[in-house]
Amino acid sequence: MVFSSLVFLSVFLPAVFLLCRLLPSIPAKNILLLAASLMFYAYGEPVYVLLMVLTAFFNYLFALFIQRYPHRKKVFVVIAVLENLGVLGVFKYTAFLVGIVNSCTGLAVPAPAITLPIGISFFTFQAMSYVLDVYRGDVRAQKNFFRILLYISFFPQLIAGPIVKYHDVEKELSDRRQTASGTARGIRRFIAGLGKKVLIANYMGAVADALFGAAPGDINILTAWMGAASYMLQIYFDFSGYSDMAIGLGWMFGFHFKENFRYPYTSTSIREFWRRWHISLSGWFREYLYIPLGGNRKGRVRTCINKITVFACTGIWHGANVTFLFWGLYHGFFLMLEEYVPFFRKEKKGIRAFLGHFYVVLVVLVGFVFFRADTMEQGVFWLREMVSGFHFEDSSMRLCLSLLTPLHIAVFFAGIALSAPIKLAAEKTVLRKASWAFSLLVLLVCIMNLAGNTYNPFIYFRF
Repeated sequence: MVFSSLVFLSVFLPAVFLLCRLLPSIPAKNILLLAASLMFYAYGEPVYVLLMVLTAFFNYLFALFIQRYPHRKKVFVVIAVLENLGVLGVFKYTAFLVGIVNSCTGLAVPAPAITLPIGISFFTFQAMSYVLDVYRGDVRAQKNFFRILLYISFFPQLIAGPIVKYHDVEKELSDRRQTASGTARGIRRFIAGLGKKVLIANYMGAVADALFGAAPGDINILTAWMGAASYMLQIYFDFSGYSDMAIGLGWMFGFHFKENFRYPYTSTSIREFWRRWHISLSGWFREYLYIPLGGNRKGRVRTCINKITVFACTGIWHGANVTFLFWGLYHGFFLMLEEYVPFFRKEKKGIRAFLGHFYVVLVVLVGFVFFRADTMEQGVFWLREMVSGFHFEDSSMRLCLSLLTPLHIAVFFAGIALSAPIKLAAEKTVLRKASWAFSLLVLLVCIMNLAGNTYNPFIYFRF
């Protein structure tokens, strides 16, 4: 089940929200939310509900061991981390590793057909953050297993994040309030995210899919840039829209998740981009990998090595494909470059800010070409066409013109405009007074769109 589905919007969410409001106590609400979360996951992956429950129980158990036997806590935390990474590796990377072995050795070992559990990367990292928090003494081990299971399986952030660290919601698992103002704020935030997803990401995704799935002979410099720009907008509005919906749902039920996107396309360096893009993932790697490796405390060379290591892991986290590893190392390279180039260490104003912004947009756009490509060969081909594809055969121009509809053009420019923080300025104007009317209009348009459109994927659905 996804948030942008009529089943979720018209049945699941209203029923769970109303029942939760009627229940008098936090324990009763937690039971309801836990049952609803397991049903939510089972709707898409009934077989793997047990895997998620077992993952939660294993980490719950080892956190208790760490707290009860502090003299052996290093052994327990290593076992817990290896188990989590092992589960992730088996389900997500087995076929990828078998392919590498076959290509390196000439063998023909059949790759196992393992279905990837929905959201496994997200709930595995959340489970690890709990055990690591207990190991570091940041929190006490939770004795109530069902609170840990709710933390890991809570439906707003279960499928595609944001990655919620245990220490950020520990208190709200046992003491929170559903206020009228929080609920209203959450509903508006949810609708804003739904609009991003349905009215921008879906349309840009249709363009990107048509172009990246086209025959190579139909791609020239125009269609290559159109596809790259469309995908750049699709992935931002898809994922930031999902994060907005998750944060809004959290507010509706009394939970407060941290922001996951802060207008990343306005950045003037790749370092700043990663402070604004998928903040929960970059924050997780910074807190549990980059800082333990030494962070920036051991000199510039070691800092660069640590960043490359972190971004290699970031790339692999996204998927079992060489393209994702390349994308991670690509961003790591530019972060390393920024450690040595004086331009990036100076305050950016005027022309310097403009050049920095242009550099970020270009670097990120090229990186997303490889992120979207099925193979490295396709990524290289796409990049070559973006630079030298000056051939305008009838088939390529027909494809280009067929996608340049007034609707797609309007959505494209709306996406560019909404990538900038105009919402922050608008909230201080008359739009703030009309926010409910505008939200209801967006909701109505989204529902009408969903009722008549079958194209509704989530990019991060199976990460």
